[in-house]
Amino acid sequence: MENLLEAARAAARAAYAPYSRYPVGAAVLTAFGEIVSGCNVENASYGLSMCAERTAVFAARARGLVDGSTAPLRAVAIHAPNGPAPSPCGACRQVLAEF
Repeated sequence: MENLLEAARAAARAAYAPYSRYPVGAAVLTAFGEIVSGCNVENASYGLSMCAERTAVFAARARGLVDGSTAPLRAVAIHAPNGPAPSPCGACRQVLAEF
């Protein structure tokens, strides 16, 4: 699990958070044992921003490493260097529940 958390920490360093100044990194562990990470990416039109958790899940899906039935996610790590690790938002929880 330390590798998963380290991947989330590294992803947080790539975050684009000029509005909230709250970078977040996430990493998911796939059923294949691979770790895929993602970071939050904000936009001036805030509704177009993407959370780190969804970025990680979508990256894993794009690589063919996760689906909702035969290859579910095994674990998720979230890191926010400027504060406590956030609890996933409702949209992220929905995506995580599907995979």
